[in-house]
Amino acid sequence: MELLQGKKILVTGVLTDDSLAYSVAKLAMENGASIMLTGAGRGLSLTRRTARRLGGDVEVAELDVTEQEQAAEVAKLVTSKWGSLDGILHAIGFAPQECLGNGMLQAGWDEVSIALNVSAYSLKSLVEPFIPLMEKAGGGSVVGLDFDATVAWPSYDWMGVAKAALESLSRYLARELGPKGIRVNMVAAGPIRTMAAKSIPGFADFKAVWDSRSPLGWDDRDPLPVAKACIALFSDLFPMTTGEILHVDGGVHAVGA
Repeated sequence: MELLQGKKILVTGVLTDDSLAYSVAKLAMENGASIMLTGAGRGLSLTRRTARRLGGDVEVAELDVTEQEQAAEVAKLVTSKWGSLDGILHAIGFAPQECLGNGMLQAGWDEVSIALNVSAYSLKSLVEPFIPLMEKAGGGSVVGLDFDATVAWPSYDWMGVAKAALESLSRYLARELGPKGIRVNMVAAGPIRTMAAKSIPGFADFKAVWDSRSPLGWDDRDPLPVAKACIALFSDLFPMTTGEILHVDGGVHAVGA
């Protein structure tokens, strides 16, 4: 059963084949979707190289979410290629080094503003130009990759604050875009060994928490459970679910020490 047969999905955040977004893109294609990838800056060449591993005719568009003009250009490209859009994966996050592993007092506003812009406000920047295209499709699904922001994690610092802002923004967008038939949901994943994870000081601390507390167990080298959750949210299986945070973390969010 191909859950995404005929659907057209824009996927951000693919750098290498260990990116969570890569697993989502691969599984989406296996489930019948047509996809377009985006990349930015120095990572664009990596995205193009990785796209070839997906097979098929996967187009890569340049999109820096801090440059609104680029998002508008990608919307024009999607219009000419497909005419409509069924889904968007937001898999974008970045924080300067001062924002991670140094506590909350080290980073100044210049660094924090970058983290909030790229990791949270970018959801609005990304979605806005594609709203008319999703309306043409009869509605659509926006899925964001998240890390549970209801508690304070070791070393995560200002990125945790950015994720909290992302979660809040997703609810406000869900409220605003619901009448247009557009659903907005987050997938709060447990820690997965990706290129992005390598930039987080103390990543081993996360692994220790999951090893000791996950009721279902957790394999930080297996992105497939997270990808499956994204595919389900892109599909028609959750037509009345929006503003939700779907935890795919082995159950850690639900248990205490």
